[in-house]
Amino acid sequence: MTVKKFNLPDVGEGLTEAEIVSWKVKPGDSVAINDVICEIETAKSLVELPSPYAGTVSELLVAEGITVEVGTPIIGISDGAAEAAGGAPAPAAPAAVEPSAPETPMYGKLSQDTTDAGTSDSGPAGGPLVGSGPKADAVKRRPRRTAPSAAAPSAPAPAPVQAAPAPAAAPAPVRPAPAQPASAQPAPAAAAENGAQAAAGLGGTLGATVSGIVSRVLAKPPVRKIARDLGIDLADVTATGARGEVTREDLVSYQAQRDAELDQADSFWGASRKPQEQRVERIPVKGVRKATAKAMVDSAFTAPHVSIFVDVDASRTMEFVKRLKASRDFEGIKVSPLLILAKAVIWAAARNPSVNASWVEDADGKGGAEIQVKHFMNLGIAAATPRGLMVPNIKDAQDLSLKELALALNELATTARAGKTQPAQMQGGTLTITNIGALGIDTGTPIINPGEVAIVAFGTIKQKPWVLDGEVIPRWITTLGGSFDHRVVDGDLSARFMADVAAILEEPALLLD
Repeated sequence: MTVKKFNLPDVGEGLTEAEIVSWKVKPGDSVAINDVICEIETAKSLVELPSPYAGTVSELLVAEGITVEVGTPIIGISDGAAEAAGGAPAPAAPAAVEPSAPETPMYGKLSQDTTDAGTSDSGPAGGPLVGSGPKADAVKRRPRRTAPSAAAPSAPAPAPVQAAPAPAAAPAPVRPAPAQPASAQPAPAAAAENGAQAAAGLGGTLGATVSGIVSRVLAKPPVRKIARDLGIDLADVTATGARGEVTREDLVSYQAQRDAELDQADSFWGASRKPQEQRVERIPVKGVRKATAKAMVDSAFTAPHVSIFVDVDASRTMEFVKRLKASRDFEGIKVSPLLILAKAVIWAAARNPSVNASWVEDADGKGGAEIQVKHFMNLGIAAATPRGLMVPNIKDAQDLSLKELALALNELATTARAGKTQPAQMQGGTLTITNIGALGIDTGTPIINPGEVAIVAFGTIKQKPWVLDGEVIPRWITTLGGSFDHRVVDGDLSARFMADVAAILEEPALLLD
Protein backbone atom coordinates (compact mmCIF):
# COMPACT_ATOMS: atom_id res chain seq x y z
CA MET A 1 0.00 0.00 0.00
CA THR A 2 1.54 3.30 -1.12
CA VAL A 3 1.27 6.47 0.95
CA LYS A 4 1.15 9.68 -1.08
CA LYS A 5 2.28 12.93 0.53
CA PHE A 6 0.29 16.06 -0.29
CA ASN A 7 2.42 19.22 -0.22
CA LEU A 8 0.98 22.61 0.70
CA PRO A 9 0.19 24.31 -2.64
CA ASP A 10 0.33 27.96 -3.62
CA VAL A 11 -3.38 28.77 -3.77
CA GLY A 12 -2.75 32.36 -4.79
CA GLU A 13 -0.12 34.07 -6.88
CA GLY A 14 3.31 33.97 -5.31
CA LEU A 15 2.23 33.07 -1.76
CA THR A 16 5.08 31.59 0.27
CA GLU A 17 3.40 30.29 3.42
CA ALA A 18 0.07 29.50 5.05
CA GLU A 19 -1.29 28.51 8.46
CA ILE A 20 -3.19 25.26 9.01
CA VAL A 21 -6.34 26.60 10.65
CA SER A 22 -8.31 23.37 11.05
CA TRP A 23 -8.28 19.78 9.83
CA LYS A 24 -11.50 18.37 8.42
CA VAL A 25 -10.21 14.77 8.47
CA LYS A 26 -8.32 12.51 10.86
CA PRO A 27 -6.15 9.42 10.43
CA GLY A 28 -8.23 6.47 9.29
CA ASP A 29 -10.82 8.56 7.42
CA SER A 30 -11.60 7.68 3.83
CA VAL A 31 -11.41 10.56 1.38
CA ALA A 32 -12.33 10.98 -2.26
CA ILE A 33 -10.79 13.35 -4.77
CA ASN A 34 -11.95 16.93 -4.06
CA ASP A 35 -13.05 16.21 -0.48
CA VAL A 36 -12.12 19.15 1.75
CA ILE A 37 -9.31 18.03 4.03
CA CYS A 38 -8.38 21.26 5.81
CA GLU A 39 -8.72 25.03 6.00
CA ILE A 40 -5.64 27.20 5.58
CA GLU A 41 -5.16 30.93 6.09
CA THR A 42 -2.90 32.68 3.66
CA ALA A 43 -1.87 36.30 3.60
CA LYS A 44 -4.97 36.95 1.52
CA SER A 45 -7.85 34.81 2.74
CA LEU A 46 -9.16 31.64 4.36
CA VAL A 47 -9.10 28.79 1.84
CA GLU A 48 -10.43 25.23 1.88
CA LEU A 49 -8.02 22.68 0.42
CA PRO A 50 -9.48 19.74 -1.51
CA SER A 51 -7.79 16.35 -1.52
CA PRO A 52 -5.94 15.60 -4.76
CA TYR A 53 -5.98 11.87 -3.99
CA ALA A 54 -8.49 9.20 -3.08
CA GLY A 55 -7.79 6.74 -0.31
CA THR A 56 -7.37 6.61 3.46
CA VAL A 57 -5.76 9.31 5.60
CA SER A 58 -2.64 7.74 7.10
CA GLU A 59 -1.23 10.73 9.01
CA LEU A 60 -1.50 14.48 9.53
CA LEU A 61 1.97 15.94 9.20
CA VAL A 62 1.28 19.49 10.46
CA ALA A 63 -0.68 20.45 13.57
CA GLU A 64 -3.41 23.08 13.63
CA GLY A 65 -2.17 26.62 14.23
CA ILE A 66 1.24 25.98 12.63
CA THR A 67 2.45 28.12 9.71
CA VAL A 68 4.42 26.23 7.06
CA GLU A 69 6.01 27.14 3.76
CA VAL A 70 4.51 26.26 0.40
CA GLY A 71 5.74 22.84 -0.69
CA THR A 72 5.82 21.37 2.82
CA PRO A 73 4.11 17.94 3.13
CA ILE A 74 1.02 18.34 5.28
CA ILE A 75 -0.87 15.04 4.98
CA GLY A 76 -0.30 11.42 3.96
CA ILE A 77 -2.99 9.51 2.06
CA SER A 78 -2.73 5.80 1.29
CA ASP A 79 -3.80 4.68 -2.16
CA GLY A 80 -6.48 2.22 -0.99
CA ALA A 81 -8.58 1.07 1.91
CA ALA A 82 -7.32 -1.51 4.36
CA GLU A 83 -7.72 -5.14 3.37
CA ALA A 84 -10.76 -6.98 4.54
CA ALA A 85 -10.57 -9.60 7.30
CA GLY A 86 -10.65 -12.49 4.79
CA GLY A 87 -7.57 -11.22 3.00
CA ALA A 88 -9.35 -9.82 -0.05
CA PRO A 89 -8.70 -6.13 -0.58
CA ALA A 90 -11.74 -3.92 -0.06
CA PRO A 91 -12.79 -1.98 -3.14
CA ALA A 92 -11.66 1.62 -3.16
CA ALA A 93 -14.56 3.85 -2.26
CA PRO A 94 -13.79 6.58 -4.81
CA ALA A 95 -13.97 4.06 -7.67
CA ALA A 96 -17.68 3.59 -7.02
CA VAL A 97 -18.37 7.27 -6.58
CA GLU A 98 -16.08 9.03 -9.03
CA PRO A 99 -14.86 6.50 -11.59
CA SER A 100 -13.48 9.16 -13.91
CA ALA A 101 -11.77 11.37 -11.34
CA PRO A 102 -8.01 11.66 -11.97
CA GLU A 103 -5.59 11.19 -9.12
CA THR A 104 -3.74 14.42 -9.79
CA PRO A 105 -3.84 17.64 -7.76
CA MET A 106 -6.70 19.90 -8.82
CA TYR A 107 -6.92 23.49 -7.72
CA GLY A 108 -9.23 26.29 -8.59
CA LYS A 109 -12.11 28.23 -7.21
CA LEU A 110 -13.65 26.28 -4.40
CA SER A 111 -17.37 25.80 -3.95
CA GLN A 112 -19.13 28.00 -1.42
CA ASP A 113 -20.29 24.99 0.55
CA THR A 114 -17.90 22.06 0.39
CA THR A 115 -17.94 20.64 3.88
CA ASP A 116 -21.30 19.02 3.41
CA ALA A 117 -20.75 17.74 -0.11
CA GLY A 118 -22.21 14.34 -0.65
CA THR A 119 -24.90 14.59 1.98
CA SER A 120 -27.51 15.85 -0.45
CA ASP A 121 -29.66 13.49 -2.44
CA SER A 122 -28.79 15.20 -5.67
CA GLY A 123 -25.87 17.12 -7.06
CA PRO A 124 -24.67 19.01 -10.10
CA ALA A 125 -24.71 17.19 -13.38
CA GLY A 126 -21.47 16.30 -15.09
CA GLY A 127 -18.10 15.61 -13.55
CA PRO A 128 -17.07 16.49 -10.03
CA LEU A 129 -16.23 20.09 -9.24
CA VAL A 130 -13.17 20.96 -7.21
CA GLY A 131 -14.15 21.14 -3.56
CA SER A 132 -17.69 19.89 -4.16
CA GLY A 133 -17.37 16.20 -5.06
CA PRO A 134 -19.37 13.51 -3.29
CA LYS A 135 -17.92 11.91 -0.19
CA ALA A 136 -16.42 8.46 -0.51
CA ASP A 137 -18.73 7.10 2.14
CA ALA A 138 -21.82 8.88 0.86
CA VAL A 139 -23.63 5.59 0.29
CA LYS A 140 -23.17 4.67 3.95
CA ARG A 141 -24.33 7.90 5.54
CA ARG A 142 -27.65 9.17 6.75
CA PRO A 143 -29.88 6.09 6.40
CA ARG A 144 -33.42 7.26 5.89
CA ARG A 145 -35.84 6.77 8.70
CA THR A 146 -39.11 5.31 7.61
CA ALA A 147 -42.15 6.53 9.46
CA PRO A 148 -43.58 3.68 11.54
CA SER A 149 -46.93 2.47 10.45
CA ALA A 150 -49.92 3.77 12.34
CA ALA A 151 -50.94 0.15 12.87
CA ALA A 152 -47.73 -0.70 14.74
CA PRO A 153 -48.65 -1.15 18.42
CA SER A 154 -46.53 1.28 20.43
CA ALA A 155 -48.91 1.64 23.37
CA PRO A 156 -52.36 0.37 24.27
CA ALA A 157 -55.14 2.45 22.79
CA PRO A 158 -58.94 2.37 22.71
CA ALA A 159 -60.46 0.06 20.16
CA PRO A 160 -62.25 2.76 18.12
CA VAL A 161 -58.98 4.72 17.64
CA GLN A 162 -57.11 1.58 16.56
CA ALA A 163 -59.85 0.79 14.09
CA ALA A 164 -59.72 4.23 12.50
CA PRO A 165 -57.82 4.04 9.18
CA ALA A 166 -54.71 6.24 9.10
CA PRO A 167 -54.09 8.27 5.93
CA ALA A 168 -51.60 6.61 3.61
CA ALA A 169 -49.50 9.74 3.26
CA ALA A 170 -48.85 10.16 6.97
CA PRO A 171 -45.35 11.58 7.29
CA ALA A 172 -44.93 10.79 10.96
CA PRO A 173 -46.59 8.56 13.57
CA VAL A 174 -49.33 10.07 15.68
CA ARG A 175 -49.08 9.46 19.38
CA PRO A 176 -52.08 7.36 20.43
CA ALA A 177 -54.33 8.54 23.19
CA PRO A 178 -53.85 6.85 26.61
CA ALA A 179 -56.07 3.90 27.33
CA GLN A 180 -59.23 4.74 29.24
CA PRO A 181 -60.52 2.68 32.15
CA ALA A 182 -63.23 0.13 31.44
CA SER A 183 -65.92 2.36 32.92
CA ALA A 184 -65.02 5.11 30.47
CA GLN A 185 -65.09 3.00 27.30
CA PRO A 186 -67.60 4.29 24.71
CA ALA A 187 -70.78 2.33 24.22
CA PRO A 188 -71.01 0.23 21.04
CA ALA A 189 -73.72 2.53 19.68
CA ALA A 190 -71.37 5.53 19.85
CA ALA A 191 -68.27 3.73 18.58
CA ALA A 192 -68.75 4.75 14.95
CA GLU A 193 -69.28 8.42 15.85
CA ASN A 194 -66.23 8.46 18.10
CA GLY A 195 -64.18 6.74 15.41
CA ALA A 196 -65.17 9.38 12.87
CA GLN A 197 -64.24 12.16 15.29
CA ALA A 198 -60.88 10.51 15.95
CA ALA A 199 -60.21 10.19 12.24
CA ALA A 200 -61.09 13.85 11.72
CA GLY A 201 -58.77 14.87 14.54
CA LEU A 202 -56.06 12.64 13.13
CA GLY A 203 -56.44 14.22 9.71
CA GLY A 204 -56.15 17.72 11.19
CA THR A 205 -53.02 16.77 13.12
CA LEU A 206 -51.41 15.24 10.04
CA GLY A 207 -52.35 18.26 7.97
CA ALA A 208 -50.58 20.52 10.44
CA THR A 209 -47.58 18.19 10.41
CA VAL A 210 -47.38 18.25 6.61
CA SER A 211 -47.69 22.03 6.65
CA GLY A 212 -44.86 22.23 9.17
CA ILE A 213 -42.64 20.04 7.01
CA VAL A 214 -43.34 22.15 3.92
CA SER A 215 -42.35 25.35 5.74
CA ARG A 216 -39.28 23.77 7.34
CA VAL A 217 -35.99 25.55 6.73
CA LEU A 218 -33.81 23.71 4.21
CA ALA A 219 -30.38 22.70 5.53
CA LYS A 220 -28.10 19.68 5.39
CA PRO A 221 -27.69 17.55 8.52
CA PRO A 222 -24.15 18.79 9.33
CA VAL A 223 -25.40 22.37 9.10
CA ARG A 224 -28.30 21.55 11.43
CA LYS A 225 -25.88 20.02 13.93
CA ILE A 226 -23.69 23.14 13.87
CA ALA A 227 -26.79 25.29 14.39
CA ARG A 228 -27.86 23.16 17.37
CA ASP A 229 -24.37 23.35 18.90
CA LEU A 230 -24.32 27.14 18.54
CA GLY A 231 -27.92 27.57 19.65
CA ILE A 232 -28.94 29.19 16.35
CA ASP A 233 -32.50 29.05 15.07
CA LEU A 234 -32.18 28.30 11.35
CA ALA A 235 -35.32 30.33 10.67
CA ASP A 236 -33.37 33.46 11.71
CA VAL A 237 -30.55 32.86 9.22
CA THR A 238 -30.62 34.29 5.71
CA ALA A 239 -30.21 31.38 3.28
CA THR A 240 -27.92 31.78 0.27
CA GLY A 241 -27.73 28.17 -0.97
CA ALA A 242 -28.44 27.31 -4.58
CA ARG A 243 -31.77 25.70 -3.65
CA GLY A 244 -32.61 28.16 -0.90
CA GLU A 245 -30.93 26.12 1.83
CA VAL A 246 -28.94 27.46 4.77
CA THR A 247 -25.23 26.76 4.24
CA ARG A 248 -22.33 26.56 6.65
CA GLU A 249 -21.15 29.96 5.43
CA ASP A 250 -24.54 31.45 6.32
CA LEU A 251 -24.13 30.16 9.88
CA VAL A 252 -20.60 31.56 10.11
CA SER A 253 -21.81 34.95 8.93
CA TYR A 254 -24.76 34.93 11.32
CA GLN A 255 -22.60 33.88 14.27
CA ALA A 256 -20.00 36.55 13.51
CA GLN A 257 -22.70 39.20 13.46
CA ARG A 258 -24.20 37.86 16.68
CA ASP A 259 -20.81 37.88 18.40
CA ALA A 260 -20.23 41.46 17.27
CA GLU A 261 -23.56 42.51 18.77
CA LEU A 262 -22.87 40.76 22.09
CA ASP A 263 -21.93 43.31 24.70
CA GLN A 264 -18.98 41.94 26.68
CA ALA A 265 -18.05 45.19 28.38
CA ASP A 266 -18.96 43.91 31.86
CA SER A 267 -16.48 41.05 31.59
CA PHE A 268 -13.72 42.85 29.71
CA TRP A 269 -11.66 44.27 32.58
CA GLY A 270 -9.45 41.75 34.33
CA ALA A 271 -9.60 41.14 38.07
CA SER A 272 -7.70 43.92 39.82
CA ARG A 273 -6.16 41.46 42.27
CA LYS A 274 -3.99 40.07 39.44
CA PRO A 275 -0.77 41.85 38.43
CA GLN A 276 -1.21 44.00 35.36
CA GLU A 277 1.24 41.93 33.30
CA GLN A 278 -1.15 38.98 33.75
CA ARG A 279 -4.04 41.02 32.39
CA VAL A 280 -2.56 41.57 28.94
CA GLU A 281 -4.07 39.67 26.02
CA ARG A 282 -1.53 38.89 23.31
CA ILE A 283 -2.88 38.34 19.81
CA PRO A 284 -0.39 37.09 17.19
CA VAL A 285 -0.42 39.15 14.01
CA LYS A 286 -0.45 36.73 11.09
CA GLY A 287 -2.28 35.77 7.94
CA VAL A 288 -4.68 38.31 6.49
CA ARG A 289 -4.22 40.85 9.29
CA LYS A 290 -0.42 40.80 8.95
CA ALA A 291 -0.56 41.26 5.19
CA THR A 292 -3.14 44.04 5.51
CA ALA A 293 -1.04 45.91 8.09
CA LYS A 294 2.04 45.82 5.88
CA ALA A 295 0.08 46.91 2.82
CA MET A 296 -1.50 49.86 4.65
CA VAL A 297 1.84 51.04 6.02
CA ASP A 298 3.42 50.78 2.59
CA SER A 299 0.52 52.69 1.04
CA ALA A 300 0.43 55.42 3.68
CA PHE A 301 4.15 56.13 3.47
CA THR A 302 4.64 55.56 -0.26
CA ALA A 303 1.67 57.28 -1.89
CA PRO A 304 1.24 60.96 -0.96
CA HIS A 305 -2.41 61.04 0.12
CA VAL A 306 -4.74 63.97 -0.44
CA SER A 307 -8.33 63.80 0.86
CA ILE A 308 -11.43 65.82 0.02
CA PHE A 309 -15.02 65.67 1.27
CA VAL A 310 -18.42 66.61 -0.07
CA ASP A 311 -21.91 66.67 1.49
CA VAL A 312 -24.57 65.21 -0.78
CA ASP A 313 -28.37 65.38 -0.82
CA ALA A 314 -29.13 61.70 -1.45
CA SER A 315 -32.92 62.00 -1.10
CA ARG A 316 -33.57 60.96 -4.70
CA THR A 317 -31.18 58.04 -4.32
CA MET A 318 -33.24 56.88 -1.34
CA GLU A 319 -36.43 57.17 -3.42
CA PHE A 320 -34.79 55.28 -6.29
CA VAL A 321 -33.68 52.47 -3.96
CA LYS A 322 -37.22 52.24 -2.61
CA ARG A 323 -38.60 51.85 -6.14
CA LEU A 324 -36.01 49.19 -6.98
CA LYS A 325 -36.98 47.18 -3.90
CA ALA A 326 -40.61 47.23 -5.03
CA SER A 327 -39.70 46.33 -8.60
CA ARG A 328 -40.44 42.83 -9.84
CA ASP A 329 -37.06 42.73 -11.59
CA PHE A 330 -35.26 43.09 -8.24
CA GLU A 331 -37.48 40.71 -6.29
CA GLY A 332 -35.39 38.72 -3.80
CA ILE A 333 -32.29 40.88 -4.37
CA LYS A 334 -30.89 43.02 -1.57
CA VAL A 335 -30.73 46.63 -2.75
CA SER A 336 -29.08 49.46 -0.84
CA PRO A 337 -27.69 52.95 -1.59
CA LEU A 338 -24.27 51.29 -1.94
CA LEU A 339 -25.48 49.93 -5.29
CA ILE A 340 -26.12 53.44 -6.59
CA LEU A 341 -22.77 54.66 -5.27
CA ALA A 342 -20.99 51.79 -7.02
CA LYS A 343 -22.68 52.69 -10.29
CA ALA A 344 -21.86 56.36 -9.71
CA VAL A 345 -18.16 55.60 -9.16
CA ILE A 346 -18.02 53.59 -12.40
CA TRP A 347 -19.75 56.41 -14.29
CA ALA A 348 -17.52 59.12 -12.81
CA ALA A 349 -14.32 57.14 -13.45
CA ALA A 350 -15.15 57.00 -17.17
CA ARG A 351 -15.33 60.82 -17.15
CA ASN A 352 -12.09 61.11 -15.11
CA PRO A 353 -9.96 58.13 -16.24
CA SER A 354 -6.84 58.90 -14.21
CA VAL A 355 -8.56 57.90 -10.96
CA ASN A 356 -8.75 54.34 -12.34
CA ALA A 357 -5.02 53.87 -12.67
CA SER A 358 -1.80 52.70 -11.03
CA TRP A 359 1.58 54.28 -10.36
CA VAL A 360 4.27 51.74 -11.33
CA GLU A 361 7.87 52.24 -10.28
CA ASP A 362 10.68 51.06 -12.57
CA ALA A 363 8.19 49.87 -15.18
CA ASP A 364 10.81 50.09 -17.93
CA GLY A 365 13.58 48.48 -15.87
CA LYS A 366 15.64 51.69 -15.97
CA GLY A 367 14.55 53.19 -12.67
CA GLY A 368 11.76 55.26 -14.15
CA ALA A 369 8.03 55.18 -13.42
CA GLU A 370 4.82 55.23 -15.40
CA ILE A 371 1.08 55.74 -14.89
CA GLN A 372 -1.02 52.84 -16.11
CA VAL A 373 -4.61 53.90 -16.82
CA LYS A 374 -6.97 50.89 -16.72
CA HIS A 375 -9.72 50.76 -19.35
CA PHE A 376 -11.68 48.35 -17.16
CA MET A 377 -13.07 48.61 -13.65
CA ASN A 378 -12.33 45.96 -11.02
CA LEU A 379 -14.37 47.63 -8.30
CA GLY A 380 -13.12 46.81 -4.80
CA ILE A 381 -15.43 46.79 -1.77
CA ALA A 382 -13.65 46.96 1.59
CA ALA A 383 -15.09 44.36 3.98
CA ALA A 384 -14.26 44.00 7.67
CA THR A 385 -14.11 40.34 8.72
CA PRO A 386 -13.08 38.59 11.96
CA ARG A 387 -9.74 37.83 10.26
CA GLY A 388 -9.04 41.39 9.21
CA LEU A 389 -9.81 43.80 6.40
CA MET A 390 -10.39 42.28 2.99
CA VAL A 391 -10.94 44.09 -0.30
CA PRO A 392 -12.42 41.68 -2.84
CA ASN A 393 -13.31 43.23 -6.18
CA ILE A 394 -15.94 42.81 -8.86
CA LYS A 395 -14.22 42.07 -12.15
CA ASP A 396 -15.21 44.20 -15.16
CA ALA A 397 -17.87 46.00 -13.15
CA GLN A 398 -18.30 48.51 -15.99
CA ASP A 399 -20.01 45.81 -18.09
CA LEU A 400 -22.67 44.92 -15.50
CA SER A 401 -26.25 46.13 -15.54
CA LEU A 402 -27.73 47.57 -12.36
CA LYS A 403 -29.30 44.20 -11.51
CA GLU A 404 -26.11 42.27 -12.25
CA LEU A 405 -24.12 44.70 -10.13
CA ALA A 406 -26.58 44.23 -7.24
CA LEU A 407 -26.18 40.44 -7.45
CA ALA A 408 -22.41 40.76 -7.57
CA LEU A 409 -22.37 43.02 -4.49
CA ASN A 410 -24.57 40.59 -2.56
CA GLU A 411 -22.38 37.61 -3.45
CA LEU A 412 -19.21 39.52 -2.61
CA ALA A 413 -20.52 40.57 0.82
CA THR A 414 -21.83 37.10 1.72
CA THR A 415 -18.58 35.41 0.73
CA ALA A 416 -16.43 37.94 2.60
CA ARG A 417 -18.47 37.69 5.82
CA ALA A 418 -18.16 33.91 5.69
CA GLY A 419 -14.38 34.21 5.31
CA LYS A 420 -14.44 32.35 1.99
CA THR A 421 -13.05 35.06 -0.27
CA GLN A 422 -10.51 33.51 -2.61
CA PRO A 423 -7.12 35.15 -3.32
CA ALA A 424 -8.01 35.71 -6.98
CA GLN A 425 -11.01 37.78 -5.91
CA MET A 426 -8.73 40.27 -4.15
CA GLN A 427 -6.20 40.72 -6.92
CA GLY A 428 -6.20 43.25 -9.72
CA GLY A 429 -8.43 45.90 -8.11
CA THR A 430 -8.49 49.32 -9.79
CA LEU A 431 -10.59 51.52 -7.43
CA THR A 432 -12.14 50.86 -4.00
CA ILE A 433 -15.25 51.84 -2.04
CA THR A 434 -15.38 51.56 1.75
CA ASN A 435 -18.87 51.72 3.26
CA ILE A 436 -18.23 53.14 6.73
CA GLY A 437 -21.80 54.44 6.84
CA ALA A 438 -22.97 50.92 7.68
CA LEU A 439 -21.38 51.48 11.10
CA GLY A 440 -23.04 54.87 11.60
CA ILE A 441 -19.93 56.91 10.74
CA ASP A 442 -20.36 60.15 8.80
CA THR A 443 -17.07 60.08 6.88
CA GLY A 444 -13.35 59.43 7.17
CA THR A 445 -9.98 59.63 5.45
CA PRO A 446 -9.44 56.13 4.01
CA ILE A 447 -6.03 54.77 3.04
CA ILE A 448 -5.64 53.88 -0.63
CA ASN A 449 -5.57 50.18 -1.43
CA PRO A 450 -2.04 49.32 -2.68
CA GLY A 451 -1.79 49.31 -6.46
CA GLU A 452 -4.59 51.87 -6.84
CA VAL A 453 -4.71 55.67 -6.75
CA ALA A 454 -8.20 56.40 -5.38
CA ILE A 455 -10.65 55.24 -2.72
CA VAL A 456 -14.11 56.58 -1.79
CA ALA A 457 -15.55 56.43 1.73
CA PHE A 458 -19.36 56.29 1.89
CA GLY A 459 -20.77 57.77 5.10
CA THR A 460 -24.09 57.18 6.77
CA ILE A 461 -27.27 58.62 5.21
CA LYS A 462 -29.53 60.38 7.66
CA GLN A 463 -32.09 63.17 7.67
CA LYS A 464 -30.70 66.65 8.27
CA PRO A 465 -31.99 70.18 7.74
CA TRP A 466 -31.12 71.25 4.20
CA VAL A 467 -31.68 74.47 2.32
CA LEU A 468 -33.57 73.80 -0.91
CA ASP A 469 -34.94 76.65 -3.04
CA GLY A 470 -34.53 79.05 -0.14
CA GLU A 471 -36.39 76.83 2.34
CA VAL A 472 -35.01 74.72 5.16
CA ILE A 473 -36.49 71.23 4.86
CA PRO A 474 -35.46 67.75 6.06
CA ARG A 475 -33.48 65.81 3.43
CA TRP A 476 -31.45 62.58 3.34
CA ILE A 477 -27.84 63.75 3.56
CA THR A 478 -24.58 61.82 3.31
CA THR A 479 -20.93 62.79 3.25
CA LEU A 480 -18.44 61.31 0.80
CA GLY A 481 -14.73 61.22 1.60
CA GLY A 482 -12.13 60.51 -1.05
CA SER A 483 -8.40 59.86 -0.78
CA PHE A 484 -6.13 60.08 -3.83
CA ASP A 485 -2.51 59.45 -4.76
CA HIS A 486 -1.31 62.97 -5.49
CA ARG A 487 1.36 61.65 -7.85
CA VAL A 488 -1.43 60.71 -10.26
CA VAL A 489 -4.56 62.58 -9.21
CA ASP A 490 -4.12 66.28 -8.51
CA GLY A 491 -6.57 68.52 -6.67
CA ASP A 492 -8.55 69.56 -9.73
CA LEU A 493 -9.08 65.99 -10.99
CA SER A 494 -10.02 64.64 -7.55
CA ALA A 495 -12.55 67.46 -7.09
CA ARG A 496 -14.16 66.84 -10.48
CA PHE A 497 -14.36 63.09 -9.82
CA MET A 498 -16.01 63.56 -6.42
CA ALA A 499 -18.42 66.12 -7.88
CA ASP A 500 -19.47 63.63 -10.56
CA VAL A 501 -20.07 60.90 -7.97
CA ALA A 502 -22.12 63.34 -5.90
CA ALA A 503 -24.15 64.34 -8.97
CA ILE A 504 -25.34 60.75 -9.47
CA LEU A 505 -26.34 60.38 -5.83
CA GLU A 506 -28.29 63.63 -6.09
CA GLU A 507 -29.94 62.61 -9.36
CA PRO A 508 -29.70 58.88 -10.26
CA ALA A 509 -31.56 59.57 -13.52
CA LEU A 510 -28.25 60.85 -14.93
CA LEU A 511 -27.21 57.20 -15.25
CA LEU A 512 -29.70 56.92 -18.11
CA ASP A 513 -27.78 59.43 -20.23
